Amino acid sequence: MAQGQRSSQVIVPQARQALDQLKYEVAQEVGIPNYQGYLGDLPSRLNGAVGGNMVRRMIQFAEQQLAGGAATTAAFRQPTQQ
Repeated sequence: MAQGQRSSQVIVPQARQALDQLKYEVAQEVGIPNYQGYLGDLPSRLNGAVGGNMVRRMIQFAEQQLAGGAATTAAFRQPTQQ
């Protein structure tokens, strides 16, 4: 990983609790009943499955928000230069 980058940094600190809850729910679905504390003894494949499924759910949620009109595409437009 490039120097100065943190993969575990939460951009919106208020979202940390919701992300942790999502992580525990996804871990249960993947078949890991107690996904807290030290996880170094788990194969990287299982940890990757949890993270990958979290990303899928977050993308699905964002797409639903955009499709439902909760977030307008105007917020994503770049200003035009004249």
